[in-house]
Amino acid sequence: MYQNLVLQKMIAFDKGDARRIQHFLKVCAFASLIGAMERLPAREQEILETAAILHDIGIHPAMEKYGRQNGKLQEQEGPAPARRLLEETGKFPPEYIDRVCFLIAHHHTYDHVEGQDWQILLEADFLVNAYEDGLTEQAIRTFRDKVFRTPSGIALLNTQFALAG
Repeated sequence: MYQNLVLQKMIAFDKGDARRIQHFLKVCAFASLIGAMERLPAREQEILETAAILHDIGIHPAMEKYGRQNGKLQEQEGPAPARRLLEETGKFPPEYIDRVCFLIAHHHTYDHVEGQDWQILLEADFLVNAYEDGLTEQAIRTFRDKVFRTPSGIALLNTQFALAG
């Protein structure tokens, strides 16, 4: 519902970092598509898309604080600025913000996944990272077989990289 507002705020947050901006736009597009294909309820779809926009918001704070930004540091440093950004809009209820922050805090955690929104965020992020990082076909297959669960995400991954099932 307010995704354009969140997009504008996140683009401003990542000002000057075109790579990051391009990344979250692509992750949001894949998350939106997979969520629609999986027929997520509207509210869950909105939360998913918001989390997809904000999922890497911890990169710049981690770099400033630690001089590096691995996945765990992104998870650790992301929820606080995401919460501030969402609260500043005045458009989102606390439980919505809490779930978005939870997803950000777990977007590199691949075990004990609870909720389709979390699963789809993992899959959407990987669809983009696999291409951006130039992963090998074997690495993509391994990740698919270990992490991907949605039929839509699997189909998109297989199609994007011309993989056999």
